[in-house]
Amino acid sequence: MSLALRLAEQGLYTTQPNPRVGCVIVKNHQIIGQGAHLKAGEPHAEVFALREAGTNAVGADAYVTLEPCNHHGRTPPCVDALINASVKRVIVAMQDPNPLVAGNGIKRLQAHGIEVEVGLMEAESKSLNLGFISRMTSALPYVRCKVAASLDGRTALNNGKSLWITGEPARLDVQHWRAQSCAIVTGIGTVLTDNPSMNVRLENTSRQPLRVIVDSSLQTPTDCKMLNSELLSISPLLIAYAQDANDKAAALTATGAQLLHLPDGRGRVDLQALLANLASRGVNDVLLEAGQGLNGAFLHAGLVDEFIFYYAPKLMGADAKGMFAIPVLIEMQQATDLQIFDVRQIGQDIRVRTKPVKSKL
Repeated sequence: MSLALRLAEQGLYTTQPNPRVGCVIVKNHQIIGQGAHLKAGEPHAEVFALREAGTNAVGADAYVTLEPCNHHGRTPPCVDALINASVKRVIVAMQDPNPLVAGNGIKRLQAHGIEVEVGLMEAESKSLNLGFISRMTSALPYVRCKVAASLDGRTALNNGKSLWITGEPARLDVQHWRAQSCAIVTGIGTVLTDNPSMNVRLENTSRQPLRVIVDSSLQTPTDCKMLNSELLSISPLLIAYAQDANDKAAALTATGAQLLHLPDGRGRVDLQALLANLASRGVNDVLLEAGQGLNGAFLHAGLVDEFIFYYAPKLMGADAKGMFAIPVLIEMQQATDLQIFDVRQIGQDIRVRTKPVKSKL
């Protein structure tokens, strides 16, 4: 199963909106087939593994990181492939949260006399597919909030300048988080101050995520980098807004941007509705890369599932900008409690990954 999980990781950047799945076929204590799902619309992990095993799969054990599917999508059901191959036993890391499967694949295998075991390395399998699980169980994507800050928790100087707080190794690490995300979300403040591209800049990148600007009043400049025509051809841009205060909707649409009107009744974008809309588009994982305003709005709304903090060995002072602009707290009980689950040094910076204690996953 450990090997199957490593195979599943091969699809970390490419399987969206599908889950990452690996499969290993074993017979007489020998591996006779292995495979991974690498791209939506292409064969699933079980099919690749069974092809490699061939007729030797009869009476073999199949280790799969996710319950085999039992429905027709872009590809036939993997359950049928396992049944037709006459495997003896299927060991499944976790049940599929997809309502179209949700235990039915397991039941079908058992109905055909195939022994099924569930739960081996379940936690490791879940960690590979947090976004898919979130979308299937809550109809919302899994949101990671990435923050680069000084050791005293400052994200930009008072004048808005923030390039560069962290070193090149940390910035490269962020590219990997972008690459495995289905969408990157930023705010209009970041667009106006930094004019970022918000794309993946890794070598051999085969897929670019959807880019999203939260822009309540449609202030996005038509000549900003995110609207570069060449970039738009490989990485769509969605602008969520509440009001067209400057009559720019037509001009922005003409550049190739997609506009999404989601007012919350207070002149701002309804962030919950935005995430629900992204989920309906097949978005599993969202990377939030924004300033203290939008970060604070997501935090205050309880919409962040994970925080990725990059701390640089710098001190920027009390007048510099903080991480989260939220209403003033008057009691310590109002503070957001976090659980740290990973700490490591990247270059000269420290990366800390945390989850809210009351996380949905």
